[in-house]
Amino acid sequence: MNKILKLTLVLFLVCAIAAGALGVVNELTYRRIDAQQQAKTVEAFSAVMKADGYEEVGFDSAAFPTVNSVNHATNDAGYVVTSTFSGAQGNITLAVGVDNDYKCTGISVIEHSETSGLGANAASTGEVGVKFRAQFVGEDENIALSKSGGSIDALTGATITSRAITGAVAESIRVVKSLG
Repeated sequence: MNKILKLTLVLFLVCAIAAGALGVVNELTYRRIDAQQQAKTVEAFSAVMKADGYEEVGFDSAAFPTVNSVNHATNDAGYVVTSTFSGAQGNITLAVGVDNDYKCTGISVIEHSETSGLGANAASTGEVGVKFRAQFVGEDENIALSKSGGSIDALTGATITSRAITGAVAESIRVVKSLG
């Protein structure tokens, strides 16, 4: 048998076995991964606005391309907006609570790939993360970092992440305002 044909056949078999194994693992784990992602989202919603439930509402997705969804709190306390946007190291998914006066009620980072010890502090449960996220409560769409004349202090060494989150909060408030 030709040596190249034999090596091709061996490589094909190795790839087929690896692809089959990945398919089986995916089939066994995708429900659990989806459930964990749903739980993280529910936890994030609860952290930014207390409500018995949320109903997704339509919005102009062309005007707000980073916004994933806008959800109205069933107790009429306001809205929770989820958005995915670019941070310093990759995408950040954020939940932002917006009350009926168009003020931020809180933020929660659902998912990120920011640098540990820098941008990742925005999502941490430690003092730095809690203090950073608390600055957003009560802010309106004119929110800005202190470097730009606003009142939000950036995370040390994570200006890009801080700027991205601040921009996403402002955009979340604007999308709620656009609903009328």
